[in-house]
Amino acid sequence: MRIPYWNPESRPQPEDLVKAIEARRGGTLLNLDRALLWSEPLARGWNTYIGAVRTQLSASRRLRELAICTVALITGAHYEYRHHAPDYLAAGGSQASLCALDAYVQSGGQGVPHGLTGDEALVAQLKDRFDTTQLVEITAAIAAYNMVARFLVALGVTPEN
Repeated sequence: MRIPYWNPESRPQPEDLVKAIEARRGGTLLNLDRALLWSEPLARGWNTYIGAVRTQLSASRRLRELAICTVALITGAHYEYRHHAPDYLAAGGSQASLCALDAYVQSGGQGVPHGLTGDEALVAQLKDRFDTTQLVEITAAIAAYNMVARFLVALGVTPEN
């Protein structure tokens, strides 16, 4: 980690904020949270926004988690992949799909983190498969987790022990 992990003694934060993050996380703070908590507005907004992307969208959880894993592998956000690969599997994804995704990325495959800009054929395929709400939500999940990945990699956030 390139910065010290936050703790209540170093920079007190409002109890409601810390409790809200812990509640979303199932009762504990992750190292990502310990980086975000250096800034109250950032931690509060992140918790609300990423919480919505993770739990409130109508688009398939399995597809969202696969998109997140793709972003993580392409951007080198190992922390993100470590947290989301099990979520993808829990949502009905397969280990074989994760292995194929990893092989694709290792072979130089790109695409998802760079968005849909300029690829009308891909957009047309997605529009044939998904309704507008699903397309918006999957695109937002990809964009949101690009943000997460860039934050994790830039600050060198390490996986929990």
